[in-house]
Amino acid sequence: MRKWISGLLLGLISTTAPAAPEDRGEAWWKHVRTLADDGYEGRGTGKPGHERAADYVIGQLRALGLKPAGIDGYKQPVAFTEQVILSQESSASLTGPGGDTALAAPADIIFSGGGGPAPENVSAPLVFAGYGLHLPEVGHDDFAGLDLKGKIVVVVSGGPATISGALKSHARSERAAWLARQGALGLIQLVTPKQVEIPWDRRMALASQPALYFRDATLRETLTPFLSAQFDPAKSALLFAGSGHDFAQVAAAADSSGPVPSFPLAQRLNAKVAARRADLNSPNIIAVMPGTDPLLGKEYVVLSAHLDGYGMGTPINGDAIYNGALDNASGVASLLEIARTLREGKVKPRRSILFAIVTAEEKGLLGSSYFARRPTVPQKAMVADLNFDMALPIFPLTSVTPVGYDQSSLGKDAEAVSAAMNLPITPDPFPDRNVFIRSDQYSFIRAGIPALFFKYGFKAGTPEATVERAWRANIYHSPKDDANQPVMPAESVKLNDYVAAVTLRVANAPGRPQWNEDSFFRRFAK
Repeated sequence: MRKWISGLLLGLISTTAPAAPEDRGEAWWKHVRTLADDGYEGRGTGKPGHERAADYVIGQLRALGLKPAGIDGYKQPVAFTEQVILSQESSASLTGPGGDTALAAPADIIFSGGGGPAPENVSAPLVFAGYGLHLPEVGHDDFAGLDLKGKIVVVVSGGPATISGALKSHARSERAAWLARQGALGLIQLVTPKQVEIPWDRRMALASQPALYFRDATLRETLTPFLSAQFDPAKSALLFAGSGHDFAQVAAAADSSGPVPSFPLAQRLNAKVAARRADLNSPNIIAVMPGTDPLLGKEYVVLSAHLDGYGMGTPINGDAIYNGALDNASGVASLLEIARTLREGKVKPRRSILFAIVTAEEKGLLGSSYFARRPTVPQKAMVADLNFDMALPIFPLTSVTPVGYDQSSLGKDAEAVSAAMNLPITPDPFPDRNVFIRSDQYSFIRAGIPALFFKYGFKAGTPEATVERAWRANIYHSPKDDANQPVMPAESVKLNDYVAAVTLRVANAPGRPQWNEDSFFRRFAK
């Protein structure tokens, strides 16, 4: 059986890759260059550039012979409300034993416009809740013993090393909704200086970006206005003044994944949040490659990637277009090339392959959340999601990190393909980055559908880790993420072939993927 599987996978690759990797890489890079062109204006959700990009993708899907599977042809319209926080008209201050301390927005505090309508005025005491993880299932609850009602909760990045990154990520994703149900009025998230991923000046540049929430209130995380904010790591000590605790000590404990206490703070936050709102629509793009089996063809392996980017924003060195080349024109390009690989292969998928090129990922996974909850095919017929987002061909691909491989039988599929292609699996080197919940696969997981999220593999402390960290610090979510940056298109072919092989293995297996018995996420299965 193992030899048969290896032969099938290698046969897929050999029969669908007659061209040199450089030529196939150039075909992939051509899609990226097109979608990241200035003419698409960064593909902001609901903006004309995104609509033009959607039309380009639909044209490619049609040329590949994929059938429309949306509501309106290939499109599944999604209704949003856009909310822009007006920092110049907003204000904030801290009131504590030492008096009042004025805070500048967005220089000191950044208010989020996602999730739902921001509260116009809030004045509430602060309480520090450690890592902010509510995980009684594994004996950890940072909120235990705290009075949360009427409070604004402050939490710090990180978490105990004894808890899996996937589980910590899940707890963070559920945090705002859970706190709102406990009567809390808001959440301030702190990042320790050592764990900063995007420099604060770049976060300030993004503060003027429009945020979105569902127009349909039943789909929102919180039913009532809830304050969500980030605080400048260099100023976070202000929140702890008068509490008898020092932020530097808290940060040191968090950086070592050590115990972090929870305690009331001596400060009160007073905030006035000004916002501008408008309704808009933006489509998911849904296409299908029908399976060949009369019965299994009624089930779907979903391949997903988000089309949207950050659009037009605060200029950096005179450039206001956040082109989103690797985040995530690259993922959409990979799906198009994987579709070509599967279409041209001699081995055809028995299950149907559903291509979901979704919107509003950058606004909180909203497009994929909408599709996973209101799909255009029967939800129970979707057996797996394989997601592409910001795979970085900026160093040679020598291993892969299929995030989530330890949660379901999809991990065995990934391992089998890794063995056949000599691409070993490397565990997520930075689990506290929350990648498990930061892209669209998580919307499918919450709907009970096993999923994998594909990344170039590398280990912490290696030259590849240094390159990747520099990319995040200097290019990620900035106008520099364009088609002028150095990439290795031929390396993208290797990962595309890897995912195509995993897709085919899942599509042709007699049984559908299953959650592992010990997976926390098994509870979502329907």
